[in-house]
Amino acid sequence: MSKYHSLIRYPSITEKNTILRETQNRYVFEVLRTASKPQIKEAVEKLFGVTVVSVNTMLVKGKKKRMGRFAGYRPDWKKAIVKVQEGQSIAKFGEV
Repeated sequence: MSKYHSLIRYPSITEKNTILRETQNRYVFEVLRTASKPQIKEAVEKLFGVTVVSVNTMLVKGKKKRMGRFAGYRPDWKKAIVKVQEGQSIAKFGEV
């Protein structure tokens, strides 16, 4: 079970992602950069007890950030958009 927790880092909760969740039953996670689609599907199914229909992934480039005169980049990360079967949902996702 701990390998699944290390694979899925945390849910991404933004206004756009909330609209995706409510209208299309899709959930967005930040995942390990080396994770594959079948691994992500298995992890979400085991951790949350739902049936995954599809998984879309993308690499997000880190933004350039400045701290005074010093400039650097945030790290690149991988995003996974997971579509859950109609009628199912992930409990407590994005609730504060």
